[in-house]
Amino acid sequence: MDNSNQTSTVVRFILLGLSAHPNLEKMFFVLILLMYLVILLGNGVLILVTILDSRLHTPMYFFLGNLSFLDVCYTTSSVPLILDSFLTPRKTIPFSACAVQMFLSFAMGATECVLLGMMAFDRYVAICNPLRYPEVMSKAAYVPMAASSWMAGITNSVVQTSQAMRLPFCGDNIINHFTCEILAVLKLACADISINVISMVVANMIFLVIPVLFIFVSYIFILTTILRIPSAEGRKKAFSTCSAHLTVVVIFYGTILSMYGKPKSKDPLGTDKQDLPDKLTSLFYGVVTPMLNPIIYSLRNKDVKAAVRNLVSQKHLTE
Repeated sequence: MDNSNQTSTVVRFILLGLSAHPNLEKMFFVLILLMYLVILLGNGVLILVTILDSRLHTPMYFFLGNLSFLDVCYTTSSVPLILDSFLTPRKTIPFSACAVQMFLSFAMGATECVLLGMMAFDRYVAICNPLRYPEVMSKAAYVPMAASSWMAGITNSVVQTSQAMRLPFCGDNIINHFTCEILAVLKLACADISINVISMVVANMIFLVIPVLFIFVSYIFILTTILRIPSAEGRKKAFSTCSAHLTVVVIFYGTILSMYGKPKSKDPLGTDKQDLPDKLTSLFYGVVTPMLNPIIYSLRNKDVKAAVRNLVSQKHLTE
């Protein structure tokens, strides 16, 4: 049979989600819905206070506002689809909608990798070169830094998504995942995906390995500087300025490495090929991490807590 007659026959994909574990679906629907509401509320409040409170108009909080906006966009691109999959057995998604969802989630993930590296550089300058901090991290510097993070993530997503969607899909259309995860989609293509694999390896080097190495080196210098501070109170104060960012970095990259370090977890074929722990790890990355970010920053940061209290008090005064 002519292979050309088999191409472009798949117009919809089927998302299996947790269909192999129906007893868990209702419980996870309620749990994920509550987490999503916390994500919207927590990150929404952080975005508001970093915009409205003039005391937070600094590079660190500018990056934090970008991180919160990014988390809202990322979860909104996937969580509604995840919630729908819990209510609809064998949820179907059109080819075009799958491409859009894949593009948004990939763009937000890559952008966050670069943005966390930018935030590490901000903390490095603040602790290791405090006298030069206003000069190095001026508005003319940190705004383009954030913008370049977004541009890099979006450009990478355009390349990866367009390459994936140009492949012919003419056979199996079952994605054993909650969303259109790019590795699971690639396995369904009835063509050679070696170019896509090479492209993703290069992208992983740029957006995962390089930022991780950059953050690691930055924190070596930061910790070395902190340990040289003579007073215990001074060391504690210096470390507190970067502890929230370090916590977010460990959770974010730890979850990614756990996900992508197991190729077998991305096998989309069959209902039981992907273990439940692998799916839950993916869910943790997509929902729990964005939920924890505002909690970590607000609980560990006096300025953010003061700004939130000020925002709440102003609301009460206007009512």
